[in-house]
Order: sequence, then structure tokens, then C-alpha cells
Amino acid sequence: MPPDPITPGQESVWDYPRPAIAEPNTHHLQIIHKGVEIANTRAGYRTLETSHPPTYYFPPEDVTWTHLSGNLHRSLCEWKGQASYLDATIDGDCLQAAAWTYREPTDSFAMIRNHVAFYPEPFDQCLVDGETVTPQPGGFYGGWVTSHVAGPFKGIPGSRFW
Repeated sequence: MPPDPITPGQESVWDYPRPAIAEPNTHHLQIIHKGVEIANTRAGYRTLETSHPPTYYFPPEDVTWTHLSGNLHRSLCEWKGQASYLDATIDGDCLQAAAWTYREPTDSFAMIRNHVAFYPEPFDQCLVDGETVTPQPGGFYGGWVTSHVAGPFKGIPGSRFW
């Protein structure tokens, strides 16, 4: 599938590397649900991988931990290692496996140890520099789509083996 055209100020996810990398985040990120701010940072990291919109990792000190609890679900990323999942409970609303963290990431992703990434889909608002995020298609991946990234994005029908 050919990459979408890039407009000024955009990055193409087709220019992102493979294997994946992590780099310092330079954007203001927020997670809000039912009027409660769950996370807010101008730090942390974003991970980039060919065909995926960025996934953002919040530093632990920029997350409101009283809203998060452990979930038994685990997954394995070929680049980052084993992820542990977290439920988010806000005002009686339990969002299961809505976030994840790497407690023992691979050496090349050591900088994201204990940082928290959030799926944007279950939350009322996930924001990058004030812009509301669209979840990466497909429901499996946790990328954040904004006007600053051009696709197409892995997760759309027919993209399984990209």
C-alpha cells in the first residue's frame, strides 16, 4: 500500500524505523476521563515503528496511580519485551487493560521502564498538544493518530502482515 501524501508539519509513519525505537517526547500529553485527569506530561517517550502512529509512554510521576490497578493480562513485544497491563477505574467506570507498562524492558527500551502507555479508545479524551487523538485502527495496537502523522496505519483491514 502506498504511503499517504504528507502535508506541511506531518510525519509519515512509513518513514518510521523498523525495528522500533523510543525517543524523548516533546509534546504535551493528557488523558482525561469523566472529567478526571489521569495523566499529564511534557516528558516521557514515544515509540515509533514503521506503519504505526506513535505510542506515548508517561513517566510514572506524571500518572495518577490511584486510578490504576493491576490486570493479569500480559503480552510480548518482539522489540520491548513483556508488557503488564493496568485497569483504570474512574468514578465507578472500570476500563479493563486500558494501559500497560514494561517492568523489565529489553536493553534498547530501558528508558521506558515503569512508564505507562494508554490505549486512547476507552478514554473520553487523549490529547497531544490540545488535539484530540483518534485511536489507531484495529483495536490491538495503542498508537495515537493526530493531524501530525500520515498513514495509512497498521490495523486497517488487510494490514495484518505489513
